Amino acid sequence: MSNIFDVLKERGFIQQTTHEDEIRELLGKESVAFYIGFDPTADSLHVGHFLQVITMMHMQRAGHRPIVLVGGGTGMVGDPTGKTDMRKMMTPETVQYHCECFKKQLSKFLDFSEGKALMVNNADWLMNLEYIPFLREVGRHFSVNRMLTAECFKSRMEKGLSFLEFNYMIMQSYDFLELNRKYDCKLQLGGDDQWSNIINGADLIRRVDGKSAYGMTFTLLTTSEGKKMGKTEAGALWLDPEKTSPYDFYQYWRNVDDADVEKCLSLLTFLPMDEVRKLGALEGAEINKAKEILAYEVTKLVHGEEEATKAQEGARALFGKGPASTNVPTTEIPRSEFAEGMGLMSLLTKLQLTSSNGEARRLIQQGGISLDGEKVTDMKHSVKAEDFKDGIMMIKKGKKVYHQVKLV
Repeated sequence: MSNIFDVLKERGFIQQTTHEDEIRELLGKESVAFYIGFDPTADSLHVGHFLQVITMMHMQRAGHRPIVLVGGGTGMVGDPTGKTDMRKMMTPETVQYHCECFKKQLSKFLDFSEGKALMVNNADWLMNLEYIPFLREVGRHFSVNRMLTAECFKSRMEKGLSFLEFNYMIMQSYDFLELNRKYDCKLQLGGDDQWSNIINGADLIRRVDGKSAYGMTFTLLTTSEGKKMGKTEAGALWLDPEKTSPYDFYQYWRNVDDADVEKCLSLLTFLPMDEVRKLGALEGAEINKAKEILAYEVTKLVHGEEEATKAQEGARALFGKGPASTNVPTTEIPRSEFAEGMGLMSLLTKLQLTSSNGEARRLIQQGGISLDGEKVTDMKHSVKAEDFKDGIMMIKKGKKVYHQVKLV
């Protein structure tokens, strides 16, 4: 069996390591306990987290032991990384609810039976720390001058960095120390924006307990232009089907830029690399085959085979100008609401295709709305019950967003 380090490197995951040769040797000779942390800033994981989830799946399949750390403690402070302003403070009840949601989602991807993976909450040790003993044992090992050179802090110095957030790096480092002591966790993994936090954790273990510990970061999920992937007009691309429908999730991957197809296939699916390279090399109209495979494989991983098949059939029906599909997002509205006609702007806002009448007006004027294939540019257009064919109307927003309205 090939070393998982080589597999991750070939697929384009690995960005930085504390000790590349030692990590590779360690992963090749024993089952290693490793951890990735997830701060509960929302009630669902999003596609940015999914890259970390895929990494854990690769590692577990290779015989290593994932420790999922849910940040019930660090979530009370908030990671300043990548933020221009301080995060909104959450109540303990909100943080706990988000943690429970994360646990449920992550259990779909990892095998937690018989201790093959662990899920822990850093609130269990961080919330009960005594301040003075913590400063004496841990705080003395951190140089403020060195901490201020970290990118996560440097970018905040002009706008102001609160003392609360300044503690985040120390708390995350302490997590690694605690997991090392409790579970012999030797390796911390994370996105490349976590590099400063990760190297400080490995360094703390060496300083306090004199033991070897390692860190490894992964590429962030970005487009070929360097922009973060997973952002849609509606916001983040969530893993929760109630927040992002399987159809919309599928459509996102079906519509990625040609230049990003190979990278996404490599990072977000388990297809063999020779197949990934063949698909990535397709050009012109042929690349759409690769995009279909990408969309299907990622949706299958997140939502299951049945939902992936439904989403694929719905997309094919629309792209092939076939009949309206039941797999397209659908809203049922009483026929009576269209008796006197409903303004198109009001309808778009009601369906949450636009956030306001002003946005709806601009979209209509710019030719961005079609009803059953017919472009509508009159912002005063009224939709009546008789406009529906067999009680159904397909609304198209822009080039890629479809929504079906059904009269009841």
